Amino acid sequence: MSDIADLPYRPCAGVMLLNDRGEVFVGQRLDSVVEAWQMPQGGIDPGEAPLDAAIRELGEEVGITPDKVELVAEAPDELFYDLPEELIGRIWKGKWRGQRQRWFLFRFTGTDADVNIQTAEPEFRAWRWVQPEALPELIVPFKRDLYKKLLSIFGEALRTHGGSVR
Repeated sequence: MSDIADLPYRPCAGVMLLNDRGEVFVGQRLDSVVEAWQMPQGGIDPGEAPLDAAIRELGEEVGITPDKVELVAEAPDELFYDLPEELIGRIWKGKWRGQRQRWFLFRFTGTDADVNIQTAEPEFRAWRWVQPEALPELIVPFKRDLYKKLLSIFGEALRTHGGSVR
């Protein structure tokens, strides 16, 4: 295996989806044995715009169509996280050291009936709505700082749209 520092970051788009009660969507990954929940996210295809990737991932992972969301905010910069050393080589065939992510905050204009995690290639075994400030404690530890940064970046927009962030 090559030196970890030489590995690139996987380009990714992430979605913070806010309902009309100010809660954020999280799903529990199918491939995880730990009690970890995360927001929808996934790779950006070559030549694909990050916003388009975010909308595509929302459909692929959560079954939500583009007409059920409104863009509220976009993180101004990419956010990065590193995989723990023991996961490098086990995830993504050892090609990446972590992810560089573009994040988007969307308001969900649909109903819970519009959410369908039983997609063609399911990623989540369960889903729920949570208060934004609960996000860092729900995610795997190596992504916790990134989620805290997201709460700071989207803090004002979350407060404006009914979410509480302490």
